[in-house]
Amino acid sequence: MLNLAIEVNARMGILWKEYGTFKEEGIERGESLWVQKQYRNDTDENNISNTDLRSSLKGEINTEVAVIGGGLAGVLIAYLLQSRGVPVVVLECRKAGGGATKNTTAKITSGHSLIYKKLITYKGEQRAREYAMANQEAIQKYKDIINELQINCDFEHFPNYIYSLSDEQKIRQEVDAALRLGLPASFTKETTLPFKIKGAIRLDNQAQFHPLKFLDAVASKLTIYENTRVKQINKKGLIVTDGGKVRAKKVVVATHYPFINVPGYYFIRLHQERSYLTALEGWDQKKQPLDGMYLDEDQKGFTFRKYNDYLILGGGSHRVGKYQPLDAYGKIEKAAQKWYPHTSVKYTWSSQDCMTPDSIPYIGRYSVRTPNIYVATGFNKWGMSSSMVSAMIISDMITGRDNKNRNVFKPRRLMLSGSPKLLKDVAIITISLLSEHLNIPHDKLKDIQKGKAGVIRHNGQRVGVYRSKDDKYYFVSTKCPHLGCKLEWNQNEMTWDCPCHGSRFDYHGKMINNPAMSDTFDSCRLIKKIK
Repeated sequence: MLNLAIEVNARMGILWKEYGTFKEEGIERGESLWVQKQYRNDTDENNISNTDLRSSLKGEINTEVAVIGGGLAGVLIAYLLQSRGVPVVVLECRKAGGGATKNTTAKITSGHSLIYKKLITYKGEQRAREYAMANQEAIQKYKDIINELQINCDFEHFPNYIYSLSDEQKIRQEVDAALRLGLPASFTKETTLPFKIKGAIRLDNQAQFHPLKFLDAVASKLTIYENTRVKQINKKGLIVTDGGKVRAKKVVVATHYPFINVPGYYFIRLHQERSYLTALEGWDQKKQPLDGMYLDEDQKGFTFRKYNDYLILGGGSHRVGKYQPLDAYGKIEKAAQKWYPHTSVKYTWSSQDCMTPDSIPYIGRYSVRTPNIYVATGFNKWGMSSSMVSAMIISDMITGRDNKNRNVFKPRRLMLSGSPKLLKDVAIITISLLSEHLNIPHDKLKDIQKGKAGVIRHNGQRVGVYRSKDDKYYFVSTKCPHLGCKLEWNQNEMTWDCPCHGSRFDYHGKMINNPAMSDTFDSCRLIKKIK
């Protein structure tokens, strides 16, 4: 069916057409520190974005560039283009900054775990230096824009640390690699962490900020159509939305996960990962100061940073659909009580990141067959610096300027280092697609405990069931509407998630994260039939 739809659309000059719909956004379990209602509802000098006043697109407009996606990457791409005199509009299906941007740790750094030794080994020193310098320049570009627009977004310079609890040699090798590339790196064992480490790479003059205060200030300078859902894209740049049309010479897809499957085939070259965060209050900064931003090089470890009187503590990273630990927030709270016993959790939230096989974002032309379409995705948990890198590279490409750091980010590149991960992703997709149709044992409805979920089989179909604590049942199809993979239950977030491509749905079946473009289905249709 997918191939037939592609063939029919191609004959009609349609590059992409939506294959589903959703009525309202799914509900996430937590709300991040950055989405403070007292901030976005206030009318003080920080809230200059008129975020409640933006309209959806009605009618037809013409523009040079249309950016699809109003997150940090899309807003920055549009801002840099507009600053060069390029007419540009942003199309956002929800609210600007309402997706991945609101769930970040908001570290602006070139310290991307232990990446530089790996890059030199597999990409060569020139490409590794391009990556390092692009991210260093991103930090300075943030500072320039903040100064230019006089943005009060709590921007602060701090060192960034990647530490190890077990392997000093690994850290020393990373420090040597970073120094070869010109980064402000040093080795240290002295930190303000509440435990001893084997070693850490310290990068000086990195930064942190409030991402939504920054985004809202920049977005206020742009033409952004919110609550505007893209329904169709034609090869010549005609974009059809649910309320109008945009005719653009060039299109930028900055939607976190690229939604155009063919051409591009990003659904084969990306997977998504989740991590969990808390903001702790009651932290005594005098007795337990934190002098910078910290991240364990071990994926099972923790991340630390401060924001005003809050301590942000996170961890529990895993591939979407593969849940270890099952109680990620419990693990973080247990660590908080051990290291910061007088604190309490004020906010809890989770983030989701697109991961590439070789740990480098895809920034550039969407595919060789679509020279007028650009993409920015695969930020590998470093969305703040990668958003700015995307803006610098894509704005240069569109305006015909040379960018000396762009080659390492080309979407069509050789990825020798990423081959094992790419093969693993393909295997997971294949297994998930097959298991959705296999007649394997399932749970019995009566055995599903309150506050838990299970999978039953009804009329030959797998049905996901969540039983709430007040003894209500919620039924969904476990077939992901994106490409048909099997959805898995996430007890941490009480959501149904796709292990193949990262689509997520609340227990009502309403969509939270793309690339799926529709809800699973109206769960109410099954209730009377099953119960």
